[in-house]
Amino acid sequence: MSSVHRHRIPAVAVLAIPAFLATAAAQVPPSTLTSVASPAKAPDADGFIQRWLLLEPIGVNGLTDSAVQAIVKKEYFPNQFTIVPHDGDKVTAGDAQLTWHAVDTKNYNVNLYHFAHALGKPTSDVLFWAVTIVNCPQEVRGVRLAIGSNAASVWWVNGKEVIGIYGDRQTVIDDGVSKRLTLNKGPNIVRAAVINGGGATDFCARFLDAEDKPLKGFIVSVGEVRR
Repeated sequence: MSSVHRHRIPAVAVLAIPAFLATAAAQVPPSTLTSVASPAKAPDADGFIQRWLLLEPIGVNGLTDSAVQAIVKKEYFPNQFTIVPHDGDKVTAGDAQLTWHAVDTKNYNVNLYHFAHALGKPTSDVLFWAVTIVNCPQEVRGVRLAIGSNAASVWWVNGKEVIGIYGDRQTVIDDGVSKRLTLNKGPNIVRAAVINGGGATDFCARFLDAEDKPLKGFIVSVGEVRR
């Protein structure tokens, strides 16, 4: 287990509507999500990754270990475990055409509830896919991916599943911590599947270094932003 102190932060306190969505209602709280306006972004002061590509939600059901593993291993769209999408790219999942959105969050966490709500998409019994690119100036050994989510989530780094947390839970910083791994010099692909049963939903992620301190010194990108 990580020696990092775990802080419980109620997910309801950090919800907001994305500003980049024209359909957002006027009475909602100030936005914490914005469109991407620069080629790259450093992590925040605590090492949290704040730039992601999010896919519009897919309807699913189940939060137990076995249910979540079955959900994330089902193929919903081609190359779902290898694709590095661009902002505005579309995929077909069943009968639905879904769009990837590049976003920055002002907070440590990414608010999925209002991301979906502002798009007029369902927020309960859904699966969100998230992808980002962590660019390292040199190889970094002995790091661990530390994540939290509301509710269950499974995470991959460079195509390898490294951590999963299950059940109906609130987002807790460093709630799940992977085994030690190596980040390559250059781009590293971080991929997550977040499953929400109902109510608020969000996630957070950062890397911890060999001394379990927040890893910094890298930049995050999401490829070319086309919109």
